[in-house]
Amino acid sequence: MKIVGLTGGIGSGKTTVAKLFGQLGVPTYIADDEAKALMNRSKVIKRKLIALFGEEAYIDQNLNRPFLAHAIFNDKNLLKAMNAIVHPKVASHFKKWAEKQQTDYVLKENAILFEHGGEKDCDFTILVTAPENIRIQRVVERDQRTEAQVKAIINNQLPEDVKIKKATFVIENTDLNSTKHQVIKVHQNLIKAIQTS
Repeated sequence: MKIVGLTGGIGSGKTTVAKLFGQLGVPTYIADDEAKALMNRSKVIKRKLIALFGEEAYIDQNLNRPFLAHAIFNDKNLLKAMNAIVHPKVASHFKKWAEKQQTDYVLKENAILFEHGGEKDCDFTILVTAPENIRIQRVVERDQRTEAQVKAIINNQLPEDVKIKKATFVIENTDLNSTKHQVIKVHQNLIKAIQTS
């Protein structure tokens, strides 16, 4: 079974694309959701995060996400330290999950796949992209963030042109019908590549 990394900057529509692959019977692992679940569930992660951020990291045994988001947003070293605690756990959780799937390939959805060299653990990668103004508008409407906040997040991610060069496939997600056609085409190309490899 092959591992296909699915990535894209904030507001590109990775979730939409993952759902379309799901409709084709492709299992998807959403790394961000699993990381959040593990941060709440794993006693080891909890202990390490409290040691790193202090008692405020959790409220009533639940992750204090606004507090953590604020702490790491302005401190790259804290972000690195947190990722070093969480990422290995997510990686081993993914491995166990993938082994249970019965398909030609699985999708591993990760917003910062290329930023952390995660493509090295994938057989193929798919980048979901959209013009920056559309991405900003989507996130402002979805998350009630300001345009400046969204731009700051975009500036923290790798530039689109760098990601395009790294990706095996690129899906331009501006029009849903067009996106559906692109997903089917990529799916067919993946099956062909896997069966002939």
